[in-house]
Amino acid sequence: MDELLSRSWDLLVGRAEGPLHLRLVIQPMMAAFLAIRAGARDAGEGRSPFGWAVLVGRGKRTDLLREAWHDVAALFLAAFVIDALYQVIEFRWVYVVQSLVVAALLALPTYLLVRGPTHRVLRRWSRMKRG
Repeated sequence: MDELLSRSWDLLVGRAEGPLHLRLVIQPMMAAFLAIRAGARDAGEGRSPFGWAVLVGRGKRTDLLREAWHDVAALFLAAFVIDALYQVIEFRWVYVVQSLVVAALLALPTYLLVRGPTHRVLRRWSRMKRG
């Protein structure tokens, strides 16, 4: 088990170098762009901040998570395909679970961390602008 975890960790960390390593910067930037767009939409529609609404809005949680998935699904799929391509080039094999982990790590945390603060900043800016 230790050997499996060690090998998996080495394969994940090794992605920072070699072919297609620029994706490790571009994909989180795209996730941030999508989150900013969604946060602006939330602020414009007068919704609660995303993270808070997911935590406390029981009736809306499923809809909010479905909407978030709709926002990042294409990015997640692109991250998965690019990582699988990287694996074919580098390892001559595709480790599906590792591609899913990498895709999730590149797309989801950035989106979740940027959407709520974007909403708060734009809402506050809108209030200050109105006077």
